[in-house]
Amino acid sequence: MNLYWTLIAITLIGQVIYVLVGLKPAPAFTVPEQMGYLIFPCSLFLLLIMIVAEVWLRADFRFQKQVVIGCGFLVSYLLYFLAEPYVDGAQMALMIPVMASLVYFDLRMLYGLGVLNLFLYAGIYFGLERRLLEKPLPEFLMVECIFIVFVVMARGVIGRAYETNEYLEQLTQSEQGLLVERAVSDKLLKIDALTGLYNHKTFHEYLDSLLEQGEKNGLQLQLALFDIDNFKQVNDTYGHWIGDIVLKEVAAKIGGTISLNDFAARYGGEEFAIIFTDKSLEDAYALAEVLRSGIAGMVHPYAGGKPITVSIGLCPYRAGDGKELLFRRTDEALYQAKRSGKNRVTTAGENQLVLV
Repeated sequence: MNLYWTLIAITLIGQVIYVLVGLKPAPAFTVPEQMGYLIFPCSLFLLLIMIVAEVWLRADFRFQKQVVIGCGFLVSYLLYFLAEPYVDGAQMALMIPVMASLVYFDLRMLYGLGVLNLFLYAGIYFGLERRLLEKPLPEFLMVECIFIVFVVMARGVIGRAYETNEYLEQLTQSEQGLLVERAVSDKLLKIDALTGLYNHKTFHEYLDSLLEQGEKNGLQLQLALFDIDNFKQVNDTYGHWIGDIVLKEVAAKIGGTISLNDFAARYGGEEFAIIFTDKSLEDAYALAEVLRSGIAGMVHPYAGGKPITVSIGLCPYRAGDGKELLFRRTDEALYQAKRSGKNRVTTAGENQLVLV
């Protein structure tokens, strides 16, 4: 629409200049005097068409594409009618609606408007230009050839646009596939394949980051180490595949109990680790106790119906301790829980053991 307004503005300015300077049509053109009186009504009609089209588009009615094309079609032929007696080659204005097909990248529109233009201009030439303006036949043939060449070139542009769009879609799909593959690979590198919890390496990476936050910002942090009691006996009695089922079920219980701010991992073998964040020691202990009792209450018919229990060592992190001391104290608490009867939660530094 901006292009249409620009062309109309140029045409109206040109008319004003012609009137002020007093120019007349080329001597070779025999223009009836009545045509001069039609220029002003045609200009008004041109403005009216544009105003109606703008109102339609701003009102967000249907068929906006058709309105733009129809408006361009009418504008192009009115501009041609206004300019033809004064401007040689004014037939090029008739290609305006064909150019709109490039904006929409629409091949059907391009072919339809191209064929329509060929027939309409043939009618204009034999009904107006040849009779009133005495234009030679070779000029008509040249204009028709220009129309055809323009349509062929526009077809090449639209075809190239389709190819580019298809290439971009393939590239986007390829990038999305790579992102998915990368996400899956990252997950496989971080997740323990058997239990679905994070693995040993990821656990240490995450713990290092949290310890740094604890030192800088005073983040509350507690570390819990789990160990399945008598797990070797389960493997020896029922087989390793039963042991794997037990590991999966214990891991599922852990993952379903901890909060979103906590971090659980399979630390190795039958041992698990949890990092409790943004919790006091009392809250962490209470959650560890919920886990212990929940695991002890699980039923394992494939393992003789005997309960599977865990021992848990819990240790709060104190600024300046470092990771090595934190692990040593947590491991000592776990050992104390094992030595004092298993199936219990022991906090590092307890003077008296918490019995079940």
